[in-house]
Amino acid sequence: MWMTMTYLTNVWKLDYTRAAGILNLWGGLVQILPIGLAHLADAFMGNFCVLLFSTVSYSVGLGLLAMSTPPVLAKHTGTCTAYRPECIGHEQKLLFYVGLALLAVGMGGHFTTLGGFAAEQMEEGVDEDEEEANIAEKISIFLSVFAMVSIPIAGIIAIPYIKPWSVRYGIAAIFTLVSLLVFLTGICSYKYVGPRGSPLTTTLRVFLASTSKIFYSIPKDKSQLHEKPNLPEDEQLTHTRGFRCLDKAAIIIPNQELEQQQKNRWRLCGVTEIEETKIVLRMIPMWLTFIICGVVSSIGNTYFLEQANHMNRKVGKLKVPLPVLLWFYDQGKQRFAKLYFAVANSMGESGARRYAPPVGIAMAMVFSVLCCITAAKVEARRLGVVNSHGLVDKPDDRIPMSIFWLLPQFVLLGALDGIYENSIECFMVDQAPPSMVRYLGILTGGVFGTGVIGSVLSVYVVGKISEKGGKPNWFQSTLNKSRLDNYYWVLAGLSAINLVAYVVVAISYAYRESRSEDMEASEDDETDDDSFDDNARCCCCC
Repeated sequence: MWMTMTYLTNVWKLDYTRAAGILNLWGGLVQILPIGLAHLADAFMGNFCVLLFSTVSYSVGLGLLAMSTPPVLAKHTGTCTAYRPECIGHEQKLLFYVGLALLAVGMGGHFTTLGGFAAEQMEEGVDEDEEEANIAEKISIFLSVFAMVSIPIAGIIAIPYIKPWSVRYGIAAIFTLVSLLVFLTGICSYKYVGPRGSPLTTTLRVFLASTSKIFYSIPKDKSQLHEKPNLPEDEQLTHTRGFRCLDKAAIIIPNQELEQQQKNRWRLCGVTEIEETKIVLRMIPMWLTFIICGVVSSIGNTYFLEQANHMNRKVGKLKVPLPVLLWFYDQGKQRFAKLYFAVANSMGESGARRYAPPVGIAMAMVFSVLCCITAAKVEARRLGVVNSHGLVDKPDDRIPMSIFWLLPQFVLLGALDGIYENSIECFMVDQAPPSMVRYLGILTGGVFGTGVIGSVLSVYVVGKISEKGGKPNWFQSTLNKSRLDNYYWVLAGLSAINLVAYVVVAISYAYRESRSEDMEASEDDETDDDSFDDNARCCCCC
């Protein structure tokens, strides 16, 4: 899928901006769909059903992509078999777009339910022979790691020698089909766990319950607010003063039996449920700063790859395959992720450790600025080579500039994604209540995916602004006629502004103690003062 940009530009002959838009819409959906699929699994279907559905969707999606290539359906559609745009009919395009949609559902479902389903299978503990169980677990982990490392490496080596796109997509489809069949072989031995309830439902209940009691007054004694019965103390959250109107969801209506009110979960919520909703609302300003990171991350497998597609890939007599750039990106991602964990662990068990994730996010944003600046300078040099060799009107000619000029920006992009993903995960573990850690991580990914989709809008807006005053649009039909370097400078400026906005939000955020410090945590800065009286008649004020 990382190579699909070259398929759309080389075979379909799409403009590089349109091809990038298709892939960015798809990539954003891959990160947004887990929100709905997680809710579907927890509220209605359970992890197994969603995982089975997504695995089937995954297999069918890749199969349709293989079928959408010109040679496969040529006899049935009456088109030619060559990899040219005139050989791609409406049927092939329909199969391609439907395949992308099904593949997005499949990937989103795997991200959402695979870990939860695996955890459900281990809830009963180890077998009677604990030693044998541990050995079997170690073997399975070794085989999994071996497959995760060896298969991508084999793919990087094999892809340059596999020319037909029908075979490229077909091999991937066969792998997913085999994995589906292997998964189904254990269907009789799996432990099935039904839906356990979704925190998104809880959040909706809090809003509806607080709205339904908009004309009720919050009691001065906050201990009179309702709390879920039989909730363990270690799972209870302390009442805070922020978003006080939501506290109305926990008001016990006088002159009505408490048991009767508790049965209507959409009219009465507990203090802990309200506090969990407040945590989500407090994170919204921080989430908004992640959108630009998504915009920057989206240029890696689109514009960066399109630049590399027409550059000199030879080292002596050896032709370097494009997926090698993906390997450097992955190496940058892994190395900088390890560096982040090393710095975070060096903080020890002190109170400063809770600030490691937000500092990591800020460093990721710094790398986004550096990545865009580097990409702008390299693209300016590439355009200089294009002009000096008279290649402006020869978009298919190879540019005499080494592909390795792009390595710094791929490594910096890997640093952005590696530090960002891991620091966000640690931030969620530290700051979110246990019941919402998974969902807040998924929501963060959804915001990041919104940025990936937003890159399509950013290209359109920047292009329209650039052509004001009769000037040529920065995004032309070919890369050689465009000014992609100017677009990278715009992203660098937006990333810098976004970094400043994030620092302001991060400084004002009220941090909870790190999970490893829960026993030593002091009172939250926002802990409620019982003398405070608020009876505002709204359901969303701060």
